[in-house]
Amino acid sequence: MSKANDLNQHRISTLATDMDGTFIPLEGNADNVRDLAVLGQQMNRHQIDLVYVTGRDFALVNDAIDTYQLPAPMWVICDVGAAIYHRGESGDYDLLAEYRSHLSRIVATVGTAALLEPFSEIAGLRKQEESKQSEFKLSFYADAKHLDKTAGLLQNLVSEMKLPYEMIASVDPFTGDGLIDLLPRGVSKASALDWWAKHVGCHRQSIVFSGDSGNDLAALTAGYRSIVVGNASASLIEKVQQKHRSSAWDNRLHVAQASATSGVLEGLEHFLSQPQ
Repeated sequence: MSKANDLNQHRISTLATDMDGTFIPLEGNADNVRDLAVLGQQMNRHQIDLVYVTGRDFALVNDAIDTYQLPAPMWVICDVGAAIYHRGESGDYDLLAEYRSHLSRIVATVGTAALLEPFSEIAGLRKQEESKQSEFKLSFYADAKHLDKTAGLLQNLVSEMKLPYEMIASVDPFTGDGLIDLLPRGVSKASALDWWAKHVGCHRQSIVFSGDSGNDLAALTAGYRSIVVGNASASLIEKVQQKHRSSAWDNRLHVAQASATSGVLEGLEHFLSQPQ
């Protein structure tokens, strides 16, 4: 059986999506606002569950749901994969204890607080606000022009100290800030989504993932059906396309013409139009 045919054995059951620049309508974009409603209708019609996979912390996820009138999903993967929340019958969300235990085993006794002093020696690295830190994620700002150099210095220090962490570097598409997230080794949006899929018994080939920025790269190149929205950078698109080509993944990538929410709708309708 070909890879394409194997993929088509699995009905699309889950849309896992980044929020900012992807699922959330862009400011002043009436098409995005209209297509958010259409996207919800399509998901209801095809019985597709929604999972947010975001760099936002949980409080900011709730803020976005309220501010942009987004659908409230059953699951939220936040902090770039450093936390998973589940919505219970009451409508309240709880941190998933099993995933927290999984991350605790990775970092052992090396908590993020112990890393601040050695990292303070790296020029151009600025700790982000406390609201953007979490138990298993340490986040910094860096000058976008020197992001690769700063990230390289941090990675060298992590390697020298043999820390159970690794970093993800990206550029905020709205502010232009360089962003560096330090996460437990092997943890990313992709690994968290994989862990979640196994936890709930969702076949990974039933998942469509959509994203727009550098911290979505791992998930966009993890083998899921993937949507890169139209406002993504040319460099991200090239990296994702190259990985799909080299892996001989047919019909697993849609690079949308439309931006953000409209691009997610475009990509989802593309995949739904294929035999399932």
